[in-house]
Amino acid sequence: MTDAELADVKRRMQSAVDVLKHELVGLRTGRASANLLEPVTVEIYGAHMPLKQVATVNVPEPRMITVQVWDRTQVKAVERAIQQAALGLNPIVEGQLLRIPIPELTQERRTELAKIAHKYSEQARIAVRNVRRDGMDKVKKHEKGGDLSQDAARQQTDQIQKLTDQMIAQIDQLLGAKEKEIMQV
Repeated sequence: MTDAELADVKRRMQSAVDVLKHELVGLRTGRASANLLEPVTVEIYGAHMPLKQVATVNVPEPRMITVQVWDRTQVKAVERAIQQAALGLNPIVEGQLLRIPIPELTQERRTELAKIAHKYSEQARIAVRNVRRDGMDKVKKHEKGGDLSQDAARQQTDQIQKLTDQMIAQIDQLLGAKEKEIMQV
């Protein structure tokens, strides 16, 4: 297995962790965050566009998000898109500005969000393990083909396992931090 192939294994594992980070940012924790509106797409002039391309999103206070729509004629479309995004948010329209109060989370909703965070982290662990399996298969293939000695193959499998352990630890750390953030009252 070449250094390039090893670097590819590392890159693929890191991308699984990055996807997890992105998914965890989208989980609402009771505090306002501009990232909360990232999945919202607005239908404007027959095309679906991300909210960030039609408005400015700000967080003026810990429990409030404001959305300043650039085109006055699109305020209703933006309001509708936010309501239909299944985020549990109801914007208040004031001209071209939408104020979005962030409601307090119930204990039941917090538990549900923690379960979702667990699901996301398990998906990331599975992705990392699949990349490990692919890497190990390549090492075995190179060893059987005579490109690698047994010692070199053992060294590379150890490297891949160590990398896997690091990524799994990073996933667990991200999950723990998000769980703590979600469960804080």
